Amino acid sequence: MARPRAADYDEKRRLLLHACADLFARQGYDRTSINDIAAACNVSKALIYHYYPNKEQLLVDIIRRHLADLLETVEAAVRRSDQASRLRAIIHALLEAYRDADALHKIQVNELSRLPEESQTELKAVERQLVGIFSEALAHAVPTLGGSPFLKPVTMSLFGMLNWHYMWFRPGGSMSREAYADLATNLILAGARDLAQTGQQVAAE
Repeated sequence: MARPRAADYDEKRRLLLHACADLFARQGYDRTSINDIAAACNVSKALIYHYYPNKEQLLVDIIRRHLADLLETVEAAVRRSDQASRLRAIIHALLEAYRDADALHKIQVNELSRLPEESQTELKAVERQLVGIFSEALAHAVPTLGGSPFLKPVTMSLFGMLNWHYMWFRPGGSMSREAYADLATNLILAGARDLAQTGQQVAAE
């Protein structure tokens, strides 16, 4: 008979993942050992192996949970908004979800490619769901963009603005997180509308 889980099993795993994410973000996945993780958590290696069979599965679970949280947050923003305000709502939601999650986001961006193809396929499918939500919102906000060859590049450019936000943003600086969400929304909408209009003009000539 399998041993029952301890009452604090999930809490201990959450703390383990938090400490592990901090190490992966600071040191890099390759340079972090199970010994490092055990020392950071003040536990034995045996306890870590009780939760995860290897370091790779730790990385998978960190990214999986981070992406699931992002998707849940953005989907909730979709449900709360109408089509006219949806793009702005999901941009605000994503940047808010990034708050206090710089380590997790850095790991997703830098370390996902180190995983086996099967794990990458699973996690990239969630990334595509996120991209699809933003792409659909852009197409609604700028109808002439939908179905055009510009939709994907514009969507990915928006993610570039949001995903690398953590590289330069500092709390208490000249611009708040909310103000930057509005700036990103206004920039991408103005650029997308201009691009769509230019494309129409070229097609008409």
